[in-house]
Formats: sequence, C-alpha cells, structure tokens
Amino acid sequence: MAAVTATAGNETRGMWLGLIGVAVFSLTLPFTRIAVAELNPAFVAFGRAVVAGLCSLALLAWMRAPRPTAQQLRGLIITALGVVVGFPLFSSIAMRYVPAAHGAVVVGLLPLATALFGALRFGERPSAGFWLAALAGSGIVIGFALREGGGSFHLADFALFAAVLTAAMGYAEGGRLSQSMGGQQVIAWALVVSLPVTLPVSLWLGWEYGVSASPASWVAFAYVSLFSMFIGFFFWYKGLALGGIARVGQVQLLQPFMSLLGAAVIAGEPLEASNMLFALAVIAVVAVGRRMAVRR
Repeated sequence: MAAVTATAGNETRGMWLGLIGVAVFSLTLPFTRIAVAELNPAFVAFGRAVVAGLCSLALLAWMRAPRPTAQQLRGLIITALGVVVGFPLFSSIAMRYVPAAHGAVVVGLLPLATALFGALRFGERPSAGFWLAALAGSGIVIGFALREGGGSFHLADFALFAAVLTAAMGYAEGGRLSQSMGGQQVIAWALVVSLPVTLPVSLWLGWEYGVSASPASWVAFAYVSLFSMFIGFFFWYKGLALGGIARVGQVQLLQPFMSLLGAAVIAGEPLEASNMLFALAVIAVVAVGRRMAVRR
C-alpha cells in the first residue's frame, strides 16, 4: 500500500514539474519568431545551444558532477541530437515562414510522439484507454492546424513535423537518463557534449550572416538560450523521470494553447475566441488521459 501511495505521489509531482517545464517551453516559438525575424535561423538554433552549453559548463563544475559513463554518453548524444540540435534548428527554420500560433498547434503532436518513443525504446506500456486519449488530443490539435491552414499544411509544417520527431526522441531519451543522472545533469551534459559542434558552427554562421539585430531580437534570443534550452529542462526531465515518459508527456497537450497566449502577448499575433474552445477540449482530454493506466 505504501509503495502504491509513493508511486502515485511521484506521478503527481512529476505532472506538476512537467507543467512548469511546459510553461517555460510554451514561449519558445513566440520568442523564436521574434529572434529569426532579424537573425539567421540556423544561428539562432546553434547559438542558443552555445550560450546554454557555456552555462552548463559552469553548472557542472559547481556541482562537481561525475563524468557520464559510456552507456550514459550514448544516451546523451541521442538527447542532444533531439533537443539541442534537431528541434531548435527545424523550429527556427519554420518560424521564418509561419506564425508562432501556427507552429504551436503542430507542435501539439509532441505528447503522442513522446509516448511512442517511450513505448518503443523503453518498454512503457500505456493502456488502450491512454492511447485513445492521446489520439483524441492529437486529433484535436491536427484539426486545429488544418482549420488555421485553410484545410492544408504549409511547407514549413514539414520542418515542424521534423522538430516534433526529434524533440520527442530527445525528451524520451533524456527522461530515462534523468532517472539515474538527474534532470540538471542530463541537459547540461547534452549541451556540453554538443559544444564541439555548436560552437564552431555558430561562430561561422555569425560571421557569414552577421549578428546585427534590434534589442528585442536579442532579448528573444536570450530567452530561448537560457530558459528554453537550459532552465526549462531541469523541471521537464525531472518530471518525466518521476511520473513516466508517456504520462507526463501528455501535459504537452497544453503547450500549443499556452503558446497561443504567449504569441498574442509577446508577438502581437491575433487570438480568436475559438482557440479557447480548442484549449478546453484538449484540457479535458488531458484530464481523462491522466486517469488511464501506464505500465512501467
């Protein structure tokens, strides 16, 4: 009985930590949209990883963190390919061509993709009810995206789909590593492992395309560097480790609608009343999915 209570407590705590992470991530697309309006998208993607990577070096030194084992290093490389390189690069490219609000709803596919990676790679076994809830939530998100796009997808959507797949891979891998390393060390080491690539590439991109931009663009760049790429993962990976990849991943269904609000406030994009109806529908699906069994 005590073990059941402890498991339920960890899942609840994991959900709350995951929600904090999602709240941080929800502003990523609006701020990226502002940053890439004046800065090269690839520079934004790799440059933010460099800033976060340098912060990670300081954090790991302060923590006196042990070096990852060979097995952990393999997982860190997969994590880095997903969340340090893949998602930032593809989403930055897409934000050059579509509004943050459009990108937000496509990124709403992340919960289902994360659950799939968790199931395929780590043997999590969500129940049929869980999958139905996940599919229903994703269906709502896809319907919203098609509605906003006039019944079709934009070419930039393919970049967003690639961003979703790479992020889901990195989330699942990093969530599993967090069980043994801790969320802070997972994202920090993933960023440090990436520095030999991200640093020279970002320096070349800055030299090639220039770094002249308004203060607003640099503030946006600072947010995606420090919060989206660094601090947000402390909460997110800890939440995945405590509550499970598939279950906590469903909190991401709220991210598109948090991003819509952020896009309206930060980027001045219009927010329609119908958006709130979609948000309420997704929240209801998350509540149902939260009650479904997930075997770990």
